Amino acid sequence: MIDHVRDLASVREATDRLVETVSSWDNAALAEPSRLPGWTRGHVLAHLSRNADALVNVLQGLPMYRDAETRDADIARDAARPLSVHLADLRESAARFQALGDEPADWARTVELRNGVTDTASRVPFRRWVEVALHHVDLDAGYDLEDLPDDFTEREIAFLADRWSGRPDVPPVALCLGFDESKPDWHTGGTEGTPVILGGTAAEILGWLSGRGDQGAHLAVLAGPGLPELPPL
Repeated sequence: MIDHVRDLASVREATDRLVETVSSWDNAALAEPSRLPGWTRGHVLAHLSRNADALVNVLQGLPMYRDAETRDADIARDAARPLSVHLADLRESAARFQALGDEPADWARTVELRNGVTDTASRVPFRRWVEVALHHVDLDAGYDLEDLPDDFTEREIAFLADRWSGRPDVPPVALCLGFDESKPDWHTGGTEGTPVILGGTAAEILGWLSGRGDQGAHLAVLAGPGLPELPPL
């Protein structure tokens, strides 16, 4: 069962952890490359601030972003700001999201995100937690997939496994925590092609599903022809 109050608390903790990391930098650190192709650390931070405001829009029944071009332009515009401005924006945008999340609301209602995707309002705090936690990893600042809370990792694996389910360009895949192929923990992929069974740690599975870390290079192929290549998220 989704507990949006607990997830809001987890968002706050994840945000505090990220701000603590960023607060130790200087302006030059912002221009260093992140782990996301073509993005500096400043781009990642700008995206996180604007995403908080975008999810406020979602909870208020407004379009998440005006359009894709505006979203991208806002990130490009804000990426090169000084560290003090980034930190203030991170804190203030996070506070706006938390304040709205603390207001009484119908958390069972349906809300619309990007590209016509819908979800229940109660799942929006977890979506924000995903943004903060995974992009903290993307900053390449000593916080890695292995450092993510276990409950977060397993919930995000389940979400991404569902996202890749039914894709004709992904073969049937069973995912096992550890190496017991008789007891898979998650299934993903489509119905065509030779089935594959992968085993490994939760961090390795999440890395493969999200295109992060070593992208599954250390997962054990317990059955099937090899590690499938996933399309971009």
